[in-house]
Amino acid sequence: MNERIGSLRIAIQGEPGSFSHETALKASPGATILPCALSAEVFAAVMEGAVEAAVIPIENSLAGSVVEHYDLLLAHEVGVESEWLLRIRHNLIALPGAELGKIRQAYSHPVALAQCRRFFAEHPEIEAAPFYDTAGSVKQLMELRDPRVAGIASAQAAEHYGGKILVAGIEDNPENYTRFFLIRRREKVQGEPRPDKVSLAFTVENRPGTLVEALQIFAGMGTNVTRLESRPVPGCPWEYVFYADYQLRDPGTADRALEKLGQQCSMVRELGRYRAAKTA
Repeated sequence: MNERIGSLRIAIQGEPGSFSHETALKASPGATILPCALSAEVFAAVMEGAVEAAVIPIENSLAGSVVEHYDLLLAHEVGVESEWLLRIRHNLIALPGAELGKIRQAYSHPVALAQCRRFFAEHPEIEAAPFYDTAGSVKQLMELRDPRVAGIASAQAAEHYGGKILVAGIEDNPENYTRFFLIRRREKVQGEPRPDKVSLAFTVENRPGTLVEALQIFAGMGTNVTRLESRPVPGCPWEYVFYADYQLRDPGTADRALEKLGQQCSMVRELGRYRAAKTA
């Protein structure tokens, strides 16, 4: 991971105290955080220069890809500077003085609720209530001042809003990680001196064998594709953009891959070269 990142102005989607907020501070201790309601606003803040960078979730080990962010990466002139992994720990948070036995509703993002099914099965008296944001659910309960209401969010959200953790670690699976990208405007990306991973996007002609031919480029170079995602091309039914991550042995491998893909694909764009994040 990039150790040269100083204290930045970083945009995130969601409220202060969210997992994106936690990751932004991990990437840039002392960062000034700009919370945004929508992901599109995050990218606009980067492009307009309101912030120097943004931290976006791109994939969860249980819930899968954040597909909107793939689309936004391709739609803007931004690049991936570094990758971060955050262990996701969900906590039941309530007002100070509240009691677990009196909680009747727990608000959180639908993905977070889905990752805590066992807790709700063990506490059928508590209703799972969808909300737009994990940290936002804690912000709401502190405003409502209702001791029967809780939120499910990070420990940082509890600390930020003054909530009390009633039950820690209520997620079903402890192997719950979210992968984040730190992005900047393309011309502002600070190149990693020892990258070992590449993210790129490409399209192929809609005829038999074209995708296989593109993937054989990586196989022929002895590099490993670690992820492949497809997204529809807006306005072109049944045509797709493919997003790939692959392991990088040396910078020359990435240059050769771009050259070979450019000869074969109708579009190819490198999204970033960076160090693969390690599971903590």
